[in-house]
Amino acid sequence: MVHHSSGPLAGLLVADFSRILAGPYATMLLADLGADVVKVESPGGDDTRTWMPPTREGVSTYYLGINRNKRSVALDLKDPDDLAAARELARRADVMIENFRPGGLARFGLDYDTVAAGNERIVYASISGFGTGAGADYPGYDLMVQAISGLMSLTGDPDGPPYRAGISVFDVMAGLHASIGILAALHRRGAGGRGQHVEVNLLSSALSGLVNHSSGYVAGGTVPFRMGNAHPSLFPYEPLPTADGELIVIAGNDGQFRKLCQVLGLPDLPDDPRFGRNQDRTANREQLRPLLVERLGKRTKDEWFRDLLAAGVPCAPINTIDGGVALAAELGLDPVVTVGDVPGVRNPITFSDTPARYELPPPGLDEHGEEIRAWLRS
Repeated sequence: MVHHSSGPLAGLLVADFSRILAGPYATMLLADLGADVVKVESPGGDDTRTWMPPTREGVSTYYLGINRNKRSVALDLKDPDDLAAARELARRADVMIENFRPGGLARFGLDYDTVAAGNERIVYASISGFGTGAGADYPGYDLMVQAISGLMSLTGDPDGPPYRAGISVFDVMAGLHASIGILAALHRRGAGGRGQHVEVNLLSSALSGLVNHSSGYVAGGTVPFRMGNAHPSLFPYEPLPTADGELIVIAGNDGQFRKLCQVLGLPDLPDDPRFGRNQDRTANREQLRPLLVERLGKRTKDEWFRDLLAAGVPCAPINTIDGGVALAAELGLDPVVTVGDVPGVRNPITFSDTPARYELPPPGLDEHGEEIRAWLRS
């Protein structure tokens, strides 16, 4: 009863024992690409089913956003029949993914060692907050990791409080890292026939995802601090005021700065030794900013956006989410897909031969329980 599709991962069976965000996001990406994902929920359901508002027809949009293309079965692991079904699913699966507390599935015989003993081809992915060592008992909440990793210290105004990012950024990153690990292990399995245990934790994903900042400390001994919307190594690379509001203005290299000055009517500025090279502009940003702001103030942000973009200068209005979706649609990126009658954001990957599929709307709790249990007994 494997659900057949045409995506690049068609034919893979994924036993999804994860909940909340990192795991479900990873398995939705795999499901979009054709994997058959069986979402195993406790009888109470995935926590995000209750995370509302906002809702769509009484269902949490948080849940809807990360659970399409899956089938749901509710299993109580303390019930012998349900536990037998869970173990049989793990025995048949190509991939199993879980985010229980480290070691939490061992008492059910659903830990990696036990599952792999009966299914040596299993690629078993575990997502935790802080790994399986001394941090095993720390609860894995994204906000904790934003605080502990240093991200919050980088976000906000220099003289204001630290801020969290507007999304659970490290849950999403860990989900992406888990997907990459799973695909790598599947590739390796193709060569040798054996699966393996893939482990991801939020703190390691965070430190990797802090890229230039974590590198600045690890390789350069520099502890960075928040600079509001400014960039430590580039200028301009921030919102600047126009006649009717702010516009993001970027000069990522000296050529872009020259073009920016041309459009602003300041053609001689790049020849000023204080501003000629990126490191000069960064060092002298306090002298340069007012010269740019004075010119930008003469026209509206939409006028500047049009003219700067036409000249090849990166710039952007600061939209709300509706504006972002609208621009993506205008650019032909088809940001919204409707599955059943539930709109969602399309999978961001485009394939020339094996496109993503959108076949199953996010399932109700235990919606496919009967057919899945019958299949596992057969």
